[in-house]
Amino acid sequence: MLTSGSLSALQEVLASWIAKDGGEHGHYISSRVPKMAIYGAFISAPLGHVLISVLQKLFAGRTSLKAKILQILVSNLIISPIQNTVYLASMAIIAGARRFHQVRATIRAGFMPVMKVSWITSPLALAFAQKFLPEHTWVPFFNIIAFVIGTYINAHTKKKRLAVLRKKAYGDGRSQSGRTENYSRRDR
Repeated sequence: MLTSGSLSALQEVLASWIAKDGGEHGHYISSRVPKMAIYGAFISAPLGHVLISVLQKLFAGRTSLKAKILQILVSNLIISPIQNTVYLASMAIIAGARRFHQVRATIRAGFMPVMKVSWITSPLALAFAQKFLPEHTWVPFFNIIAFVIGTYINAHTKKKRLAVLRKKAYGDGRSQSGRTENYSRRDR
């Protein structure tokens, strides 16, 4: 719990720094940092422990190639969607969503992009864990993988949000006719 909470808080700070999202006063430590720590410690960690434990129990003693492939499929088709849905719902609430339709909209908008990243990284990480790591180290290993991926997704999302805010604040340089202000016909 402590590891996941710390990594989630650090992920928020690091993503803000990467995206240059310093907030009002230029600080990268915002009110989201303790919320992310709470999410990591009390939601992500217990959920990850339970889901990985169930996966390991389902495939205990099975070492064949068929069993390993089936384990990867179960992870990608059942475990990852559960974890990603909970992650997106939690991020929506942390970002200020207060109504069910707001949380649902966040999940719908973010689910497939996050699942695509999961479908690329999860089989590689699970195959690595199956081959090289003892089972008791899987949860910390997957926490580190989730930290890297989560930081990337969080920083990417922050950059997009900042670009939208800049565009709203400064405009996109186009007049109402669609031409750029610098190259209108009157200046020729």
